[in-house]
Amino acid sequence: MTKEEANIPIPDEVITSKIYLIRGKNVMLDQDLAELYDVETKRLNEQVKRNLNRFPDDFMFQLNNEEFNNLRSQIATANWEKRRTNPYAFTEHGVLMLSSVLNSDRAINVNIRIIRIFSRMREILSTHKDILFQLDQIQQQLSEHDSSILLIFEYIKQLEQEKGQLAEQQNRRKIGFGRSDNNI
Repeated sequence: MTKEEANIPIPDEVITSKIYLIRGKNVMLDQDLAELYDVETKRLNEQVKRNLNRFPDDFMFQLNNEEFNNLRSQIATANWEKRRTNPYAFTEHGVLMLSSVLNSDRAINVNIRIIRIFSRMREILSTHKDILFQLDQIQQQLSEHDSSILLIFEYIKQLEQEKGQLAEQQNRRKIGFGRSDNNI
């Protein structure tokens, strides 16, 4: 591959579409990474296996059969039918570690792009968490105010009832003898 080919930009959307949420982590699969790096999946995995000490479980893990079948049913890819083993999933740290294992110019350039996208995703999630937290606080404040408003309405109803009872008492016809001042 020439230096120019290594520098051909890959749209962010292409990279983002290859990030999956598996086991609660954002990961990229070996096959997708190999495609982006322009190497065979087999070669990528060979390099990883030669350097397994660089890839602890929180950097890379192999999908179990259920995870792989779920993923395969969601994403129809003919290439996955040819696989004999389940794919490896690389977290952001695993992708970063791949840059030390794969030394091609393209791999380095692609890795830089991937890490930037992971960082942007983290920022976006952080912003969303802040917004959700603020919305939760507003909702709690509204709930407190709602109960206060309901209490005010209850007091108003009680006052109206008492006022109605007073008016009713004043409108009653008095029973008994009344005194008339004209007869004195």
